[in-house]
Amino acid sequence: MLDELRIADLGVIDEAVVEFSRGLTALTGETGAGKTMVVTGLGLLFGARSDPGLVRAGATRAAVDGHVRIQTCPDLLKRVEELGADLDDGLLAISRTIAADGRSRAQIGGRPVPISVLAEFGERLVAVHGQADQIRLRSPSAQRAALDAFGDSEHQRILREYRETYREHSEAASRLDALRSETAQRMREAEMLRFACDEVRRARVEPDEAARLVRDIERLAHADELAEALHTAHDALHSPQGDGLDVISLLAVARRALEKVSGHDPALEPFVGQLRDIGYQLDDLVTGLSSYAAGIEADPAALAAAQERLATLRTLARKYTDGDIARLPEWTVAAEARLADIEGDDERIGDLEKRVAELDSQRRHLAGQLSHARRAAATRFASAVTAEIRELALPHAVLDVAVRSDQPLGPHGGDEVEFLFTAHPGAPVRPLAKAASGGELSRVMLAVEVVLAGADPVPTFLFDEVDAGIGGRAAMEVGRRLARLARRSQVIVVTHLPQVAAFADRHVVVVKSEDGRVTRSGVRCVEGSERLAELSRMLAGLEGSRLAEAHAAELLETAARLKQADGDALQADSDAPPAGTRRARRPKSTGR
Repeated sequence: MLDELRIADLGVIDEAVVEFSRGLTALTGETGAGKTMVVTGLGLLFGARSDPGLVRAGATRAAVDGHVRIQTCPDLLKRVEELGADLDDGLLAISRTIAADGRSRAQIGGRPVPISVLAEFGERLVAVHGQADQIRLRSPSAQRAALDAFGDSEHQRILREYRETYREHSEAASRLDALRSETAQRMREAEMLRFACDEVRRARVEPDEAARLVRDIERLAHADELAEALHTAHDALHSPQGDGLDVISLLAVARRALEKVSGHDPALEPFVGQLRDIGYQLDDLVTGLSSYAAGIEADPAALAAAQERLATLRTLARKYTDGDIARLPEWTVAAEARLADIEGDDERIGDLEKRVAELDSQRRHLAGQLSHARRAAATRFASAVTAEIRELALPHAVLDVAVRSDQPLGPHGGDEVEFLFTAHPGAPVRPLAKAASGGELSRVMLAVEVVLAGADPVPTFLFDEVDAGIGGRAAMEVGRRLARLARRSQVIVVTHLPQVAAFADRHVVVVKSEDGRVTRSGVRCVEGSERLAELSRMLAGLEGSRLAEAHAAELLETAARLKQADGDALQADSDAPPAGTRRARRPKSTGR
């Protein structure tokens, strides 16, 4: 329930505090006094889109603060806990600021939150009805939503199952269409992958083969130079002429010289040993050089083969791995895996086709059940709304609900729901959008709201001049219906009609000062003589008119008597044995 609203620098409002209470609160004032800004402030508080043009001229920002009681909303209490927000003596503080440069900020319970969170709370706390909602009520989608909201628990279960099945079918069908549309492209890709994999596989690329080929080519291309160098090194170490000028011969001479004298000084033995070891190593080196030299020979055919093999590998690498020969084996493994995936398309398409067919059968079955549930609900709904409309000074009005199950299946089924209406006896019912005047449409919307508010209502209803085009007895009945609704929920109504305001439990007046601003003192709750004066102004446009004041007093007396009668009737109904009536849920599309 909304407890208090504070507004600063919003439109014509300099500063204002509006206190609300349980029951029915009427908000009145001269045209242009600022009532609309109060409604706008409430909208901003609960997530409506901001407009920097709403900031009062000369101000840097507009601010809206509110306090709401959410003890009866367990889901919101849990959400508050999730946000880490605080409650103050059972009140939740919500605030919204709009800077002149367009920036907007929000807080819940002292915690900064996205604007979307305000909308989340507003969806659960307040249902706003204005003349735009009357326009929406003309649309088939809003009418279908109202009928679905009226449906019983079985109706709701079927609707939920249908929507879930429809979603699954749409997703599966989309995947199937995408897979089919890509088939030709994927087949071309598979053909190219198959050719590439065969080409690389035939090449039998080995790890590190490219490096080995480069070494072989380098060796074969310089075979003559290598052979000459080997012979020179071999002759220097061990001359074939045996002339004693090679390293091994000279080393032997040095070793023998030291061996002859080592007996005279044991310190020479290590040097003798080192020379002997070096001799052995040189013998091994000469043997290795000889062996290597034996394998060195100019082989143009082997060189050409190696060069051709390297060229082949480089060509494959340029085609498939950006020139990196070493990645060819890895690329082949990945390409073969991709090819296997593509070649499995036929199986996947078959599985998806089967799944789509199953889901289509399920959704058609559920659509049939939903149509049956809607037709059953339509009779009850039309009867209930008609009864309410007739109490709103339209004694011969009839609302009928037509359900035509001839539409392509969509997210809400295959039904077109249309409200048919007539206000005159004997006249045929016609589509509500064409048959109802503005005032009649206001009463139909109110009747629908009263019928749907029987269970699980939002805590607060806000009606913004929904009584436009209504007067006389009809206005009295509108006020009476709002008062009845206020027995279950908090109701706030912005009205120009004294007949409606007379039913209010709390009457708030908005008055502009001489400079065109609404200040804190310009929004006040009126009682007693002040309330009579305001109702007199609304009745006659005159202040101090005794006749108007007498009429206003009579209105208040009549409203009080009717409210008492309705209260007594409600008490009698509550004392009666339960009749097993079903409980309805309200739609999101008829006034939020």
